[in-house]
Parts: sequence; structure tokens; C-alpha cells
Amino acid sequence: MTIKVALAGAGAFGIKHLDGIKNIADVEVVSLISRDLDKTREVADKYGIQHVTTDLADSLAIKEVDAVILCTPTQMHAAQTKACLEAGKHVQVEIPLCDVLKEGEEVLALQKQTGLVAMCGHTRRFNPSHQWVHKKISAGEFNIQQMDVQTYFFRRTNMNALGQPRSWTDHLLWHHAAHTVDLFAYQAGSPIVKANAIQGPIHPTLGIAMDMSIQLQAANDAICTLSLSFNNDGPLGTFFRYIGDTGTYIARYDDLFTGKDEQIDVSKVDVSMNGIELQDREFFAAIREGREPNSSLAQVLPCYQVLHQLEQQLNG
Repeated sequence: MTIKVALAGAGAFGIKHLDGIKNIADVEVVSLISRDLDKTREVADKYGIQHVTTDLADSLAIKEVDAVILCTPTQMHAAQTKACLEAGKHVQVEIPLCDVLKEGEEVLALQKQTGLVAMCGHTRRFNPSHQWVHKKISAGEFNIQQMDVQTYFFRRTNMNALGQPRSWTDHLLWHHAAHTVDLFAYQAGSPIVKANAIQGPIHPTLGIAMDMSIQLQAANDAICTLSLSFNNDGPLGTFFRYIGDTGTYIARYDDLFTGKDEQIDVSKVDVSMNGIELQDREFFAAIREGREPNSSLAQVLPCYQVLHQLEQQLNG
């Protein structure tokens, strides 16, 4: 049976999903949704997708659509995930599930009611570098004492085509920190019981803090220190240092090194080196097998509870 998919969001991330899905047997994208119809058509033609629309409701009305992948702006995630579940469709929503905890809780309650497969794109759980570490932990060969993580971008100006500052759509806490907060609890195999955050100066026009520091502790006493910045004029992205009882590992995207900078071969960890493709494979396998996927809404909700707590602390 071919799983028929509607994909919302034809931007850079949507295209990553389309590229990954090309490698997965018996899955077909039949509908593409995005805000700019001409651009959407262009992408649809390239990937052989028949139906294009600017309205998610159009795609949800297509009877043959089994599942939806949402790669839309953060602010739309919770409401759109709900709409998919209400339409009887399995759904995978890109990170973050929500930027208001209450909305995330409502989505999870609806998922439990429907019994449909619903997962959130916490890609770090699927990246081969982090999977390699996870397998070592599961085998009892490594336990985390500390994770030290840096999430760094250079986004000091955020201009539109007219050279005016545009409203900020990205979020250090609800988007970028979500990856690490979830990964830490997942790799520690223990819930987060303490969380603390401080933030730097508020940007005069963007109205957000461009720098943030977060400390976490799991119930098993493992700790995590996370530094985030939109001010960093240097190597960009997220870098993870796992300090454990039997070694130190450094993950830079899909590359993994020992603490002494010796590279570890992670090419055989899974069927692909592409975390997005592996995430999609898990989504479709869970639908076929009628089971809860890794990174299900139920599994990731505790991460958003921690983010909510941190937000209250920062705003307090």
C-alpha cells in the first residue's frame, strides 16, 4: 500500500523532506501547500506532485491523503496539527510543536482521542551521530555526566527586500533550545527536574534577546549547559560535547569525534546519513505498523513543559 502524503511548506525545509521521501519506497507526495502559488507550482513540477494549493484545508479534503507533513512557520504548528488530526490524517509537524504550552497540550489530548500517528520533527534523535551515542548508552557502555552545547547563528539584522526590519519568526527558546532540551532528556534517559535560564540584552528593533544561557539537570543528576546566540560571527550551527563516564564525544552535525578529535565512522548506523529522511522513515513505519513513533507528541511534550517554565522565569 502506498502512503499518500500532503506536504505544507515548500521552503528549504519542505524540500529537505521531499528529497528524503524520494528514497522511501511506497510513499507518494500528492499535494503541496505553500503561500506563494507560483513558487509552489515550480517545486511541485520538479517533484512530480499533481495538486498545489495555498490552503491546507484543500489538501485535508482530499480523501486519498493519509498523512501530512507540516514545514510551516512556528506560530501555525499547533493549530495546523490539530486540523490534520481532526481531518483523520496522520501528521508529522516540524520542530517546535508549539510556542505556547497550552496549545501543545491540547494537540496531544486530541492525538490520544484519535489514536492517529502524530510526531514532531526532533531531528537530533535521528541524526546518525546522536544515534551512535544513543546506542552506546542503550548498551550500557556510556552514561552522560554532562552535555555542553552551543547553538550559534549570525542574525543581527533581519531585513526584508525593502531593507526594513521584518517581524522575527525564529525563536532561540521555543525553536533552537527545543532541540537540545529534548535531546538531553532522551540521551540521559531521565526527565529534566531542574532548569534555569538567563538572557542577554533585548535587541532594540527585533524586541528579542539575541543571547541566552540555559542550565538543565536530569533526575539521574546528569547536567547540560546550553549557550545560544544570534550574535555569533563565526562557525554557525549547533555543536554538542558529550562528557560521560567512559569517554567524550563531540557531534558536529552528522560528524562524530572523540574528545581527542579522532573521527568516528557513523555511516553504518542507519540506512541513510540524512536525519530528515530517517525521521520520515520512522513516521511512515509507525503508520504502517500502527505503533507510537520515536519523537511522538507524548514523548516530546515534556521538553515544551521545560521551555514554558524557562519562559516564565525569563519574563518574571
